[in-house]
Parts: sequence; C-alpha cells; structure tokens
Amino acid sequence: MTPDASVPGSPTIPVRSTDQAGETTARPAVERLTRPVTRVLIANRGEIAVRVVRAVRDAGLISIAVYSDTDRDAPFVRFADEAFALGGVRAAETYLDPAKILDVARRSGADAVHPGYGFLSENADFARAVAAAGLTWIGPSPAAIDALGDKVSARHIAQAAGAPLVAGTPDPVRNADEVVAFARENGLPVAIKAAFGGGGRGLKVATTLEEIPELFESATREAVAAFGRGECFVERFLDRPRHVETQCLADAYGGVVVVSTRDCSLQRRHQKLVEEAPAPFLTDEQNAELVRASQAILREARYEGAGTCEFLIGSDGTLSFLEVNTRLQVEHCVTEEVSGIDLVREQLRIAAGEPLGYDTVATRGHSIEFRINGEDPAAGFLPSPGTPTTITWPGGPGVRIDAGITAGESVTGNFDSMLAKIIVTGATRQQAIERARRALAEADIVGIPTVLPFHRAVLQEPAFVGEPGAPLTDLGIWTTWIESEMAPRLKTLAPASTAAPAESAPELEVERVVVEVGGKRLEVVLPASLGGLGGLMGGRARAARPTRPRAVGRSSASAAGNGAALTSPMQGTIVKVAVAEGDTVAAGDLVVVLEAMKMEQPLVAHRDGVVTGLRASAGAGVTAGEVLCEITAAS
Repeated sequence: MTPDASVPGSPTIPVRSTDQAGETTARPAVERLTRPVTRVLIANRGEIAVRVVRAVRDAGLISIAVYSDTDRDAPFVRFADEAFALGGVRAAETYLDPAKILDVARRSGADAVHPGYGFLSENADFARAVAAAGLTWIGPSPAAIDALGDKVSARHIAQAAGAPLVAGTPDPVRNADEVVAFARENGLPVAIKAAFGGGGRGLKVATTLEEIPELFESATREAVAAFGRGECFVERFLDRPRHVETQCLADAYGGVVVVSTRDCSLQRRHQKLVEEAPAPFLTDEQNAELVRASQAILREARYEGAGTCEFLIGSDGTLSFLEVNTRLQVEHCVTEEVSGIDLVREQLRIAAGEPLGYDTVATRGHSIEFRINGEDPAAGFLPSPGTPTTITWPGGPGVRIDAGITAGESVTGNFDSMLAKIIVTGATRQQAIERARRALAEADIVGIPTVLPFHRAVLQEPAFVGEPGAPLTDLGIWTTWIESEMAPRLKTLAPASTAAPAESAPELEVERVVVEVGGKRLEVVLPASLGGLGGLMGGRARAARPTRPRAVGRSSASAAGNGAALTSPMQGTIVKVAVAEGDTVAAGDLVVVLEAMKMEQPLVAHRDGVVTGLRASAGAGVTAGEVLCEITAAS
C-alpha cells in the first residue's frame, strides 16, 4: 500500500502500518525528529538529477542544480529552479569536488543535499561535511556509509546479522599474490572487487591463476578512478549466478521495510543493462530469506534512508550476500512502478525526520527497465561519445521514460554512458515483455550507437522470455550470460539508426543565450533581429542550445588495424601502455588500456609483429581513429 507522501517538514503525518492482507492498522506514535527541508541541492547530473528535481518539485520544495561546463544546457539544469556552475569539465573538478558543491550550497541558501547515485553519494566524508555545514544529508548516516560502503566491513555486518555468505577474504588483499593464494585454497573462479563503490566498476572475475595479476591491477586502477580508493578484496565467484536484490527503506525509529525484490542478472562487464521487479522465479523460501537477511543487515548497521541489499543466487540455489548500496539505485524505477511508492519522496520524508508509517508493502504487476547507454553492442559495448541528433521516445500504456539528455546535446567521455531509461510495466511479466517489444520498436536515437538493438534482440531470447507459445518457468540468464552465451550474436546486430535527420522547417528567429552571474545560471531569450546578447557582447556569450542539431557520424565499432596501424576505436584517455617501442607482440597481446565513460577497454594487437611509431602515453587523450602505433612484420 502506498504511504502518505506528505511534504517533508510538514507538521503531521499519519503513522500507520500495512499488514499482509493490505489492511492498515494504527501503530504507536513515536517521538518526532524534525529536520525541516525546503531547498534541496542536487549534487549530481544526468537523468538522476532530473528525477530528483521532479520529486523535489512534487514535494513543493526548491531544487538547486550544480553543473559542469559541458552540462550547462542539460535538461536537469534547465528543469531545476536554480542552477550554479561548478567551473570545470571532468568529474574530479566538478561533481567529485566537495568544496565546490558546499560553496554552492552556502551561496544558494540550500538546507539539504541529495547526492543521487555515483559520484559522492557513498562518500562518508562528504556526508560529514554536509552535516558540519549545517545541512541535511538526504541519505544514510556517515557511520552507516562507512560500515556498509566498505564491502569488507559489510561482510562482517552480514555475518553478524546471520546473512548467507560465500567464502571471501576477511580484509582487503595487499597484492596479487594474496589473490592467487586465496584462489588456490578456495578454487576458481574468484571475484576481485573494489572494497569501496559499486556499479560494476573495480570488479574483475579471474578464471585462471595466470590472469590474476593483470586483473588485480585493472580492478585497483578502476576503483581509484571511480571512487578515489583502490582497496580490493576477494571472494569465491558462484557458478552462473543470478543477481537479485531488495529495495529497502529505513527510518530513524527502527522501521525497516523491503519495498520489493528485483532481478538485475542481465549485465555486461558486471554492470546492469536490464532490471525487473519483482524478481521472478524465486521460491517462497528464497524470497523470505532475502527479506529477513536484508532487514537484519540494515538493523545491525542502524541504517536510515533508502538502500539496496544485493545478493547472488548460484545455479545450485546457493544464496550469498553481495553488498549494500547506501544510496538510491539506477533501477529504483521498477520498484516504484510495482509498489506505487515514490522512493525519492520517501528519501525526503525520512531525511526530514518523518517515520515511514508502514511495515510492509504489497506489490502489483511486473516492471522491466532498459538502460539506454551510448555504447555499441556489436562492438562489445564500446562506449560511443558523440551527439544524438534526433531522439524518439516511446509512449502508450505502461511506458515511463527517465531521460537525462535531449537531441543536439553532446555526450562526452568524461561521465558514464547512460543516456536514459525506458521502464515498461504490465499486469504480468508476459504483458510487460509484450509492451516492451512495442516500446523498444518505437524508440530511436540518431547520431550515435546505443544499446537499443541489444534490448530488442534480448526480448526475443528464449532464456529471457521463454520459447514461443510456452511460458518461462525459470530465468535462464546469469550475470555473465551476455559474454558467455550472446556474444557471438552481438556482432550481427543491426546498428541503431545513425543517419542524419532531414532538414527541418525554419524555426522562430530567436537567440537563446546563457549567462552566468556570480556563478548562477540564467537563460535569456532575445529576438534575433536585435542582434542578441551574442552580438552585443562581441560574440562571447554561449547559445543555450543549437537551433538545428548537428549531424554526427557513427563512432568506430572496435579497435581497428589497417595494415600496420593500430588505431583507437573511440575517444578516451589512455590509462596504461603495455608495450614499448621495438617490442615483439603476437596477435591478441595487450597494447594499451583506454578509459572512456568510466570503463576500461583493453586494446590488443591485431597481428603478429614489432611495435613501431608508438604514440601512446599514459594520461593522454585520444580520438576515434587516432593511430596509436604500427605493428610491422618482424624482419
């Protein structure tokens, strides 16, 4: 049953609970902890910033956005009540800079900070700094973030709570040798995992002892780049595991509710692509254990706010605790659709000191979320920065779009690749799948490759949807299913539409100009006949958005070898060079590692030969098609 979504800081709220039959019964009143919230700074970007802005507005509060130079004209900036420049392009100098964000909070008069997900959302020091500045942190306490954000500490809490666990190291490992020793004792495969952070970054699975040193180095490097800390631990990797999780809410009065389960098994590079709620094909015993363990873990950690407890279920039915994400999840939307609960509004209520007011939630129907990433599935999901020139979103019954971009906006390699989410809901899983096929057929993005062709294809896969005419009785998907089962078919996927759009009719002759006054964003619209602010200011003002989208060609799909030349398949930053001038390499040997959209991509030699003309250096930026070196035939 949907709780009363009272505005945070309101004087009263019904304190009620919902029993399993859906009836509500009064619960004893509790002493209230009032933390009025009126002006919310959103320390994030993209579609999650749009999502939070909307919830803040629904609650009757003021939303304040912060933005990098490249996000100046993004939807979340335009939708927010106020917006302030952070000054910079990369994450480290904008959304990962606590001092800049807190300075904006002070100047804007914010009294609360919502971190979204990613960036500083699981940074306990930032949460402490927010509280020290006299602001309300819309999230769990710093102590809970410390305890659960460190996956090693979280395992200790899970053990104390009696949650199921596979074998793992009790503390972070110091080097690759310790990983090898663990693998010898507990068997392969093993997962090397960043102790801090999530989202699949800093996670590598080793299936042989020989590959452990390189994977340990890569996991550490990714963890430092994404979270600022490189500690890793190791645990046994279950055979063909499903990824299941529970969306939880906890208030300051001891109330912990599991709103719904979710399945997030359809992943590439250990990052989710498709999520659904409730998690299908669980036994009653598995479902009950997920709920029990999740509530026990969060109570043990004295958790407060929205959070997700994640688990793996092996092919033999083994259930094992994975981690707790101490923030809102990307896939929170499917839980909202089947529960009727606005999870961001609940975050606002909890942060303002409101009790949850309910003990259980009855879900209804089935919901599936498709992440729309700027990646080319036919090229192994290579990131594809560029500019979408035309975007067509689907509509109709059961379709929800959470988008963070509009046509004509540049998608840079500085941030992750997610552009939007398409969420489709039906009365049953089968109806949700049928609606999803229709919705994804309607969707189109012109200008850059996206994962739309993959989503259309997976909706025809028997492992995910069942054989034609026969209902699916067990999910045939696991976390590495794409790499192990679907990879050969990915290369045959037709690319999403990338043709340039037809010329549009002339638009109203106006000029939109963005100006910043004291760092605060203001947009001015003037008739073009006046010459605009751009003319009055010597052309230095920047137009808010182009009058006609610029056509951009399709990014290169894979590492290219044209004769001797090895070229970069994408725009990115070189994080490792594995060869030196004059080295002899074999086809398939690692040459360089590129990072784009927060993911590492190894580039390997396309032929046997000798490395000559090496132009790659760690830290250097490269463009798609740029020659990195030549590999010439050995004399």
